[in-house]
Amino acid sequence: MDEGECLINIPSDRGYLSGDLCLPAKPDGMVIFAHGSGSSRKSSRNRWVAAALRSVGFGTLLFDLLTPGEEAVDRVTAEFRFNIELLTRRLLSATDWVRTHPDYCKLPIGFYGASTGAAAALCAASQRSDTVRAVVSRGGRPDLALRCLPAVRCPTMLIVGSKDTDVIPLNNLALERLNTAKELVIVAGASHLFEEPGKLDEVRSLAASWFLKYLTAASNRC
Repeated sequence: MDEGECLINIPSDRGYLSGDLCLPAKPDGMVIFAHGSGSSRKSSRNRWVAAALRSVGFGTLLFDLLTPGEEAVDRVTAEFRFNIELLTRRLLSATDWVRTHPDYCKLPIGFYGASTGAAAALCAASQRSDTVRAVVSRGGRPDLALRCLPAVRCPTMLIVGSKDTDVIPLNNLALERLNTAKELVIVAGASHLFEEPGKLDEVRSLAASWFLKYLTAASNRC
């Protein structure tokens, strides 16, 4: 666990979900992470991005979208990781927990989603248009949220690697369906996981700029 993090338990439809919450002294907003298929709140890539967001003034919440029992089943069957409806409900549970907590309830909220978590983030944003102020998708599968995209009202950035040739057209399709401030950024030389040197740093910079533009502005209006 990183310095300053605290372990929390978020009530959900099937028990509690573990989360790591970390806040700077005077946060301008809260970014909730939705990890990708087969991952967890311990995703090294998401934690690397979260650290960058905290350095520019945002609180971060990384949590497990699945219960321990579901994770054990999913490792064998993969039956939950593409259940976007379930993942969306879990992200909504985390969002509502933040909104009802007296210490965090006034913070503008953003979502950062990866892979299938990006689809959940977009679906959840469509259902909380009065709460969620910005979304960033990294290597996402927004095509799994096509029915939700016209209802997304918050500014949305889609980040894809240029080597992720199967996912680029899916993000282009999603971009066409979004009726809000939007941007598709293709990171040159990056694959799906952005494992190449310096490519995840580009993601960190893009995400931080997007949230600074939209979450900080929302915070200043509060």
